[in-house]
Amino acid sequence: MVKIIHPGDATDLNLPGRKSLEIISQQVGSAEVTLRLVEIPVAVPGETPRKPHRHADFEECMYVLSGQGMTRTSNGESEVSAGDTILVSAGEPHVTRNIGSEPLRMLCFFPTANCSEQK
Repeated sequence: MVKIIHPGDATDLNLPGRKSLEIISQQVGSAEVTLRLVEIPVAVPGETPRKPHRHADFEECMYVLSGQGMTRTSNGESEVSAGDTILVSAGEPHVTRNIGSEPLRMLCFFPTANCSEQK
């Protein structure tokens, strides 16, 4: 099977603190993968930062398309920018924040067709 998904076909997940468009998932017929385009806006002074979340049963792989960010895990913080890839182990609490002057855009891959986050 081959399926073409156009930009307007993505589902906006309305997640707090970011725009998250689900492009591929079980909802469009995927059996084993989820793909999201995530955009984290420039931080606003006084804004409450997002808290870390985790995915108990699967890894997350994030490819930074543009912008600058800071990923925090139990191992500390790491700066990321365009071209960097972040691999987060299953169950690892993590959060990525925008530390730049433009939106931080990433493609996020999950090896499951039904992705959810846990706090």
